[in-house]
Amino acid sequence: MGHGATFWTAYQRAAAAGGDLVLRMDDLDPQRSKAEFAAAAIEDMEWLGLRWQEGPDIGGPLGPYSQSERQGLYRAALHNLIEQGIVYPCRCTRKDLAQLAQAPHDDEPRYPGTCRDSMAQTLPNQPIETGVSWIGVNWRFRVPDGERIEFEDGYFGAQSFVAGEDFGDFLVWRKDGVPAYQLAVAVDDAAMQITEVVRGADLLKSTARQILLCRALNLAEPAWHHCRLVVDERGERLAKRNDSLSLRKLRASGARPEELLSAAGENREEPNSHRGPDL
Repeated sequence: MGHGATFWTAYQRAAAAGGDLVLRMDDLDPQRSKAEFAAAAIEDMEWLGLRWQEGPDIGGPLGPYSQSERQGLYRAALHNLIEQGIVYPCRCTRKDLAQLAQAPHDDEPRYPGTCRDSMAQTLPNQPIETGVSWIGVNWRFRVPDGERIEFEDGYFGAQSFVAGEDFGDFLVWRKDGVPAYQLAVAVDDAAMQITEVVRGADLLKSTARQILLCRALNLAEPAWHHCRLVVDERGERLAKRNDSLSLRKLRASGARPEELLSAAGENREEPNSHRGPDL
């Protein structure tokens, strides 16, 4: 339901601006991404009455629109970062990082810098096209400690985050050979000529990370619009695990699209809980 409400906002904003709405399928993780899930997501969006001008189902001039088909772009971007010495290999495991505190609605705990200075920053020994040399090690972006990242959000207004304090060195490539979210979306937004990114407020801090990637890769930076999150009766944000409020279940129960969109608009979190430090 939360994803549907956010895409509805994107639909409205694109229409009001006379722009094109782009549907991009985040299917990088082979363990969680299935073709039937992608098809169901498209069916749900269409049921809500949303239409887009570019996407995996209809194509477009800047495809492909599924991230699993865009691996070459991500490998080239990582190679660029490695050559600049901006990223470094990290062998920390999930268990190593399990004790790190993670703020509510944050997408990644702050990395303590365990591997920052302990591992050599060298180019892969094997050809970059294979990606084999990256398997078995994560790659992290070395943030410029103390640098303040500022941007204007279309809904929440002025935002400010300090690298090394509000967030640490972040993943750009996973040890299983999968690009991390931050790198993939930054590269895709630029390649697809996205002028405004619309997404949930839980990704405000990710925007600061992606701005750093845009600068490092000399990519055009889009405008940003983060939506308030849809919450349940306890004030907690809806999650994929909350199947009772999935669009599929709601459809089966006889709910109508206009009812759901109206309810989502009335049941979003207030913005103050997601604002960065005041400027």
